[in-house]
Amino acid sequence: MSGTKHLYDTIRPMFGGHLSQSQINGIETILTAVTEAGITDNRKTAYMLATVFHECDRTMQPITEFGKGAGNDYGKKLKMNNGPGHRIPYITPDKLYYGRGYVQLTWFENYENMEHLLHLPLLENPELALDPPTAAKIMIKGMTGGLFTGKGLGKYFTSTITDWVNARKIINGLDHAETIVGYAQTFYKGLIAN
Repeated sequence: MSGTKHLYDTIRPMFGGHLSQSQINGIETILTAVTEAGITDNRKTAYMLATVFHECDRTMQPITEFGKGAGNDYGKKLKMNNGPGHRIPYITPDKLYYGRGYVQLTWFENYENMEHLLHLPLLENPELALDPPTAAKIMIKGMTGGLFTGKGLGKYFTSTITDWVNARKIINGLDHAETIVGYAQTFYKGLIAN
């Protein structure tokens, strides 16, 4: 399909001139999930792809957070609750809820929330967040619904607003926001028709 060829021709330089089959599979999984979710705004799709490119170290595959939460409260058996100093320990399940997936889902409560939304046993099996189709669904639900930080894609991409920089607040403040803008704009150029 020529649209897909255009996308891969456009983004190939970001991948050092070559995309592996694994990277292509990851992109295709995300594009399929976006289509199934009814998202038609290429800016939103591009921003999600750019987020995965950044968060997953260009692999375009769901990954486990480097360090598995070491040094962070979510890497211990603590619930988020009311913030630092107000963490409540949990005993079961005997799991840690460090970052996994396309967007590094963290915290007991976020896994629990996605478990209810997706009807999957994520608390008992947090590794399910590493399954590409599941990781894509988590990313889409979280980024469109503002479930990670209270801010969703709809705030930054509307009929009158295109805010590539502040869209980073959906995931992690303005951490690496300018870098991700470049990625997002390249994905966007690849997604739109010539």
